[in-house]
Amino acid sequence: MTDSGVTSVQTIGSSIAPTASARMRLRPIDGRGVVIRDGLLADRQRVNREVTLLRGAEELERAGTLDNLRIAAGRVSGDRRGMVFSDSDVYKWLEALAWETQREPDGELERLASETTELVAAAQQPDGYLNSYWQLDGRERWSDLEMGHELYSAGHLIQAGIAAARTGSPRLLEVARGFADLLVDVFGSDTDPRTDGHSEIEVALVELYRETADRRYLALGDKLTSRRGFGFFVGGRFNLPYYQDVEPVREARSIVGHAVRALYLAAGVTDLYAETGDETLLEAMLSQWDDLVSTKTYLTGGIGSRHYDESIGEPYELPPDRAYCETCAAIASIMWNWRLLLVTGESRFADLIERTLYNGFLAGLSLDGGWFFYTNPLQSRGGHARHSWNPVACCPPNIMRLLASLHHYLATTSDGGVQLHQYATSTIRAVGRAAGPVELAVETGYPWSGSVTVEVVACGDAEWTLSLRVPAWARGAVVDGQPVAPGYAELTRRWRPGDRVVLELDVSPRLTAPNPRIDAVRGCLALERGPVVYCFEAGDLPAGANLADVALQTEAEPADSGPLAPLGGVPAVSVAGVVRDLDGWRQIEYVDVRELPRDGAAAPARLLAVPYFAWANRGDGGMRVWLPRSD
Repeated sequence: MTDSGVTSVQTIGSSIAPTASARMRLRPIDGRGVVIRDGLLADRQRVNREVTLLRGAEELERAGTLDNLRIAAGRVSGDRRGMVFSDSDVYKWLEALAWETQREPDGELERLASETTELVAAAQQPDGYLNSYWQLDGRERWSDLEMGHELYSAGHLIQAGIAAARTGSPRLLEVARGFADLLVDVFGSDTDPRTDGHSEIEVALVELYRETADRRYLALGDKLTSRRGFGFFVGGRFNLPYYQDVEPVREARSIVGHAVRALYLAAGVTDLYAETGDETLLEAMLSQWDDLVSTKTYLTGGIGSRHYDESIGEPYELPPDRAYCETCAAIASIMWNWRLLLVTGESRFADLIERTLYNGFLAGLSLDGGWFFYTNPLQSRGGHARHSWNPVACCPPNIMRLLASLHHYLATTSDGGVQLHQYATSTIRAVGRAAGPVELAVETGYPWSGSVTVEVVACGDAEWTLSLRVPAWARGAVVDGQPVAPGYAELTRRWRPGDRVVLELDVSPRLTAPNPRIDAVRGCLALERGPVVYCFEAGDLPAGANLADVALQTEAEPADSGPLAPLGGVPAVSVAGVVRDLDGWRQIEYVDVRELPRDGAAAPARLLAVPYFAWANRGDGGMRVWLPRSD
């Protein structure tokens, strides 16, 4: 076990805290200096605090997940319940509690965190090992690295320990480092070929190095990564791409296999690049990102087109109704893109964070904070309802930890100034090399309104640059009346308290066409408004209409249709469409093209669309993001 030598060397309270020598163009801001005060993201954080985190405590009890640790600690007797990786659900929830109480202290949440931390510590074995499944199962440790999730669960324990330490509670970090020291002893040999079947430990080990300055953790993360691609999992339950074991990480140019595994690995590899400077790692990551975004990403930012092996799929294999798009994959994508943004400073990564955040991620939680999606299709024929929990409960606590740390993703600093990447009514306090201490007040109704006002509340006398991201979807954007192109609008001057800048983005609704290589939606259109993807629910159609009979028209521009009270006041959008009469097809499966039945009358209709993230909050009827284009 560890001792007081685990004291944190970091002072920044953020989920990523790079070392001073890390290859970073941008630097995270201390999470304690960022407050989201109002708007959609503030509401999501509030619901997470008031409802979802407490629901997590109840469900972890109900599922037996906490009892597993009690049995391992010798506090109770009984049989273990749940999945082989269930301990990780506790760790993600503990990480969420840490970031949430960083935002604002809360006696009940702090009590839950303290009591659960002591339970975790009590379950740990004298040599540092901690995994209730393997402790109670009686099988040999490390005997199923393919699917046993021992290193995966350890990774989430480490991340929870780091979060707790950065928010003032070092006890869980002591426990996590005890396990990490054991991993170094077991897997640290230069001749050991073993790695874990489910990536996650890599990103945790790099952050543990950052937290403690112990290079053994960085070295182990590099070794576990470098062992992939040499067929360690040959003969396993799935093929080698599933485990990212088909070619070495530094040589891989396509991202393949199980979506969550692939994206967690990519996040860890990007962190390894930042701390080692190994350019081959960054080259591989940028190539894999291009492969993913240009051919394998859904309009919602969702990743994963196959239910079998929960995998990413082939290029342009993006069926809307069979989309898997696991919520955890959306979270892992945000994690990876945040790291790529930090090391490159390029706006395209912030753009994908935004797309994923407002669509593929937020859809994973109901508006009332009590129900969860594991998968997030872009089309449903009905019956796809959120669940209160799940035997595979990886997504709910993962949602909790991202919502609790959303404020970490708004802004950064650099040698030259301060950068705003995501917009919300917020207060941002940062310290930059050129800017010195800066306080900014951001006022906006984003994403529903495109007007963003940034006021300098406090700053020094030096010249510095304020950078405002202009999303790639934005056309005709202006800053203080001057046109700006997508990317970053950079404003350099000697700022004074009271200075204000106004960014105006056009968030009016727009129709979007897919890449014609995507067979499943060729000839279809989707609807977007600012960064938000919209969808059509069966309950909003004209009486008697079926989603399969509806098509969009392009003659008239889509228009705002006012707020929807049942969905928390989110703005609806109306668009011109038709309801086709397809009765002639109902008894015909295939027909000679020369004998096609007439479509019959196509009745004009105004179709109502709602934000995709808000679907299935009024029942579990049918839904579509893509609709055919009317001839």
